[in-house]
Amino acid sequence: MSLICSIILSLSSNHQILMDSSSFFITIFVAVVGFFELYRILRFEQENKEDDIFSPFSSSSSLCLSSPSLSQNWTHDVFPSFRGEDVRKDFLSHVQKGFERKGIRQFNDHEIERGESISSQLVRAIRGSRIAVVFFSRNYASSKWCLDELVEIMKCRREFGQIVIAIFYKVEPCDVRKQTGDFGKVFRKTCVGKTKEEVRRWRVALTQVATIAGYHSNNWDNEAAMVENIATNVSKKLTQATEFNDLVGMRAHMENMRQLLCLHLDEVRMIGIWGLPGSGKSTVTRLLFNQLSQRFDVSLYIKDIKALYTRPACYDAEFMSLLTDQHGNQVFNLGVERERLKHKKVLVVIDNVDMSVQLDAMMKESQWFGPGSRVVIAVQDRNVLEAHRIGYIYRVALPPDYEAFQIFCMAAFGQKFPKEGFEDLARKVCDIAGRLPLRLKVMGSYFRGMSKQEWIDLIDPF
Repeated sequence: MSLICSIILSLSSNHQILMDSSSFFITIFVAVVGFFELYRILRFEQENKEDDIFSPFSSSSSLCLSSPSLSQNWTHDVFPSFRGEDVRKDFLSHVQKGFERKGIRQFNDHEIERGESISSQLVRAIRGSRIAVVFFSRNYASSKWCLDELVEIMKCRREFGQIVIAIFYKVEPCDVRKQTGDFGKVFRKTCVGKTKEEVRRWRVALTQVATIAGYHSNNWDNEAAMVENIATNVSKKLTQATEFNDLVGMRAHMENMRQLLCLHLDEVRMIGIWGLPGSGKSTVTRLLFNQLSQRFDVSLYIKDIKALYTRPACYDAEFMSLLTDQHGNQVFNLGVERERLKHKKVLVVIDNVDMSVQLDAMMKESQWFGPGSRVVIAVQDRNVLEAHRIGYIYRVALPPDYEAFQIFCMAAFGQKFPKEGFEDLARKVCDIAGRLPLRLKVMGSYFRGMSKQEWIDLIDPF
């Protein structure tokens, strides 16, 4: 309550400040946000201190400081690792053409002279690429250069989460993983005369990369379709990586949600999300839907169920109309529509649920969804979830201090750190704003573009 008291005191003891329009605005702004909203949030947290026991992830996991979204200066979208004599003139050229059509920046190795070991220039290229695409072919392991590239790629994946896509072109993944078959014969030749440590690093990298879900050319009847799918997948992953780069803390939220969703299970599962107003629930639901929707036969995102459903008696029909894409028309035969959904894998993500009757409709209809379906419900009051015995609940907790500072800086400066000379000022504003993401963004947006002196004039009263 000390922050509230300081705001009240500043309003009563600094009458001269009110004469200045800018100071008057920020004073009123902070007072309104700080007093009414902060008081409600503090009371909300006090009433729900015991809520951590209801969630296996009671607080938001922090983004690793070494993650690519925080520390990398990307020079390329894709780094391709391949044995030129096997794929360069045909398969690789088609894939690279697909990348070009989608505007994907690729590293080109034409100007690098190949020697006994990979150069520092090549190491920088690997580390400066968002995604590494490894083209395994029969003679990939004949090149010490390629094997060293792979070791570096797997190191980048381990150290800062670089995305790795494995493509097995006319070679079996199990032969790569176990170094057997024709691939193994080539590999053993390369190992002759090499140190035990070198061979060990190569074997570990090959074993690890072959366990990554990738592409196997033998599973595709149409190579052109395979190439198009690869390019589309890489483009999608790049888009997701960009989303994470601008949304502080979202990678941790997504990882935690995926553990709750258990997408590999065939059961129909309902997951609840709850947290303080302005804590980022809507961002979590929107990003989750964007990432997962293509994996389901039917997908539906409802931004604000309160605005959509105005007649409680018609919840069932309106909800079914949305699921079956009736464009708002009344569904007259619910039985027929439900029967169709029994054979479909459905994803439903609903934000801002605040009434039990809304959740009743969701739970009743979800019983008609096909195996593997998922329903995600976001609420402000976890009692709504508990009343319906939803067993999987994720709390969107307030971010730690360093993430809160990054959220503010993104809004104020367009980057995760303050401009030179603004660090102390930015931290003072963060202290005033607290750790609620929405308030941090609003405050940051207000200060954006102001001069240092304007910051000082507005902050001094506090």
